[in-house]
Amino acid sequence: MRLGVLDVGSNTVHLLVVDAHPGARPLPAHSHKAELRLAQLLDESGAIGSEGVDKLISVVKEALQAAEDKGVENVLPFATSAVREASNADDVLARVKAETGVELQVLSGAEEARLTFLAVRRWFGWSAGKLLVLDIGGGSLEIAYGIDEEPDTAVSLPLGAGRLTAGWLPGDPPDPEDIRALRRHVRTEIARTVGEFSRFGRPDHVVATSKTFKQLARIAGAARSADGPYAQRDLKRESLEAWVPRLAGMTTAQRAELPGVSEGRAGQILAGALVAEGAMDLFGVETLEICPWALREGVILRRMDHLPAV
Repeated sequence: MRLGVLDVGSNTVHLLVVDAHPGARPLPAHSHKAELRLAQLLDESGAIGSEGVDKLISVVKEALQAAEDKGVENVLPFATSAVREASNADDVLARVKAETGVELQVLSGAEEARLTFLAVRRWFGWSAGKLLVLDIGGGSLEIAYGIDEEPDTAVSLPLGAGRLTAGWLPGDPPDPEDIRALRRHVRTEIARTVGEFSRFGRPDHVVATSKTFKQLARIAGAARSADGPYAQRDLKRESLEAWVPRLAGMTTAQRAELPGVSEGRAGQILAGALVAEGAMDLFGVETLEICPWALREGVILRRMDHLPAV
């Protein structure tokens, strides 16, 4: 069957169309995305303003039309931290449903972490052993650990690259004092969770997903996206630590010229790098591997698991 996953994230609204059936890997057929930056459209009360909701509804309608054009049989719509944490989330969800017919499923941070972990486990297989999975989104950082398809522990922290950039790094380039303050904040938040994971022992394999990690790996010399999903892509802490001060001294426009960094995410790549560096340091990770599958694939795989085999 042809499925569509509609992901209303903190940075983008992304429709991923795949051909899938039980027992088979989902094959990407089409991708439609729009940068909305919901995490940056919150007002002082934490609500998504009427203009932001209007934009969201318009983008969802466009995604539905794209799904119809591509012959999608079933759309799986979900929203993550930007909608989840908005003070008017219920009103936003009601308007989206009333004006588009789409009932967004709001995933908790723990659900995000678990579904991403499932996707990583299926990608690498059982031979990867105990996995530690890191995922930096626009609004949150997800961390999960386990040896099965369901992680032994999973947490979500409010350390997304978009959220941190908007709240901590107003300058372009940012003020060094603001960067130091953010670095302290990031490491304090992550350090609180390390003990919860360390009691399970060291992982056999450390994996990262998400656009932020992919772009950081590309900056540090990993294979291009054009080389395909099966190209080995690693990110070494040593390389990341060398890049952080360089990113800190660049303007958004200068970062956008780096290999693999999109113009839309150039402004928040520094905050993402500080989170990645902090996580790798505090969890004692020297090298992690980039996985091409993440939350959207996890949603698809979970859906396929509940369909009868043909």
